[in-house]
Amino acid sequence: MSQLDEILLQAQTAFAQATDSNALEQAKALFLGKSGQITELLKGLGKLDAEARRAAGAEINACKTAVEAALEARRDALRTAALEQQLAAEALDVTLPGRGAGHGGLHPVTRTQERYETLFHSIGFEVADGPEIETDWYNFTALNTPENHPARSMHDTFYLQNGENVLLRTHTSPVQIRAMQAHAKLHAGKDVMPDLRIIAPGRVYRVDSDATHSPMFHQVEGLWVGKDISFAGMKGVIIDFLQRFFETEELQVRLRPSFFPFTEPSAEIDFAFMTGPNKGRWLEISGCGMVHPNVLRFGGIDPEKYTGFAFGMGLDRLTMLRYGVNDLRQFFENDLRFLSQFSE
Repeated sequence: MSQLDEILLQAQTAFAQATDSNALEQAKALFLGKSGQITELLKGLGKLDAEARRAAGAEINACKTAVEAALEARRDALRTAALEQQLAAEALDVTLPGRGAGHGGLHPVTRTQERYETLFHSIGFEVADGPEIETDWYNFTALNTPENHPARSMHDTFYLQNGENVLLRTHTSPVQIRAMQAHAKLHAGKDVMPDLRIIAPGRVYRVDSDATHSPMFHQVEGLWVGKDISFAGMKGVIIDFLQRFFETEELQVRLRPSFFPFTEPSAEIDFAFMTGPNKGRWLEISGCGMVHPNVLRFGGIDPEKYTGFAFGMGLDRLTMLRYGVNDLRQFFENDLRFLSQFSE
């Protein structure tokens, strides 16, 4: 290999190893600078005779041209790499959605309420509504819970100032009375009143707060009034609902005698899954019973001609069981990291 070939190879290697423009300029100086190898060869041409100078000069200039070409190629490569790095760092992907255009979703309790309404609507129940600010009469008295009745102690709630016996309702049961009154008025004078079948979901309020209770929570009331309505029919409706709500027939249901002033007889409904992490564990899910004759009378319905059953469930508790949530308070802390798990 001639000296010029070796110089060209050294220059190409040095340029390739330069990782930035400063290193490349330092490498250039080794070959094309004032004291560079090619510069020194050009300086030595004066010592040669004319014929040899002509031939050597042509070879040195050819080598110099090749070195300069290698230098410029490396400069271009470094400029391209720097540009690509800058573009990558400052990239704007126009195919991405704009900020703030995220998709929302229904709250898990709302999803449970919609599912509840759909299932009961399929068997003929209508959704009824009532005010969250209620009178003492609708919230207690009309539900067979007169003043000083001991059952009121279980419904410690929030009373409004400057309002005579006005409070935040403690359950959705007042909707029972309003719905019966409206139904009785609508069908007044008829020999046989058609069945009244409603569910009444909504917010209720009590002075209570822990992992499974909140001062504000969601409840749904169910009511069926008509001819020959039975306790057995109520049990069948609730079992059918639970199986469809949890999408399994592998569960057991039991009724425990209990007391509610607005139903007689009354019961607590427990159920247990036969599979899964809660297998064999009995869970209280509902209070229920046959509508008390006094409640029917307050609703404008003759208890000698008609009977009915009622039940109440906590929508928050149903949501906890369906989605495996252990702390009720997470539903109301507005933590999007938690709530986004339930968005479609």
